[in-house]
Amino acid sequence: MARYILQRFFSALIALWVLITITFIMMHAVPGGPFATEKAVPEAILRNLEQKYGLDQPLPKQYIRYLGNVIRLDLGPSYKFKGQTVNDFIRREFPVSAEIGILSIILSLLVGIPAGVISAFRQNKWQDNAAMFVAIIGVSVPSFIVAPLLMYVLALKLHWLPAAMWGMTWKQAVMPVISLALLPLATFARLMRSSTLDVISQDYIKTARSKGLSELQVVWRHVMKNAIMPVVTYLGPLIAGILTGTFVIEQIFAIPGLGREYVWSVTNRDYTVLLGLTIFYGAFLLMMNLLVDIVYGFLDPRIQLTGHKE
Repeated sequence: MARYILQRFFSALIALWVLITITFIMMHAVPGGPFATEKAVPEAILRNLEQKYGLDQPLPKQYIRYLGNVIRLDLGPSYKFKGQTVNDFIRREFPVSAEIGILSIILSLLVGIPAGVISAFRQNKWQDNAAMFVAIIGVSVPSFIVAPLLMYVLALKLHWLPAAMWGMTWKQAVMPVISLALLPLATFARLMRSSTLDVISQDYIKTARSKGLSELQVVWRHVMKNAIMPVVTYLGPLIAGILTGTFVIEQIFAIPGLGREYVWSVTNRDYTVLLGLTIFYGAFLLMMNLLVDIVYGFLDPRIQLTGHKE
């Protein structure tokens, strides 16, 4: 198991290095510069700024210096906000994105997994049709459509919930959480339905039923462990994507999270913030995928054997 984890860990490190390198090159290939504005900046001031931040040095030297800073977990200063660093933005705004993300994931798991299992055990009945209809809606309608609809109905028409902002009352979390949870909820339901249908057709499930176990015991003891594997696979990148910030939702509901800061860094041409948040997102995604691989190794020992053969 230790060898399997080390293999996955070093693969993740190589992937992170590739991400840093490609992102760094692409950022410096963009026309213009971080200090380009609509008003012309005097040449002397521009040279002083570039010298202050080391942008006047050759690109390979900038890359080596930046790579060293990343290894020390220093993602650099902001070019647009004096005294602020990328690390400051992450410390301040990532908890907000993580809070809304965790709530969305919990809601999608609590609803999506049972819906998929019930749908499989009630195949072609009204429970199955109702669950799959909701799943199709969830997969088909994007969050940037769901969010304004919820805001229009629940906030502007019915006045049940506040339209925007975050953190002052639990009601402010309802619409963003539902908007974010709808797609993973629908995906979990469909994955669990398909996987459960495959599992319950296996011989060992028939054997368990022949022993007189109730349907609840069959589901809990035999079905869930095997049927949930596709959900575990999807959960890794989903957690990374939601917890690091969902750009559209945070913009619509004026949530001061990491996704909104990412959008602002693009608008403000704040290259270090854009580069740093991209690396942070990529590292978080790789970490979640690594955790998924480890969980897979515990759930299915055959994967460990495959890792040893590699």
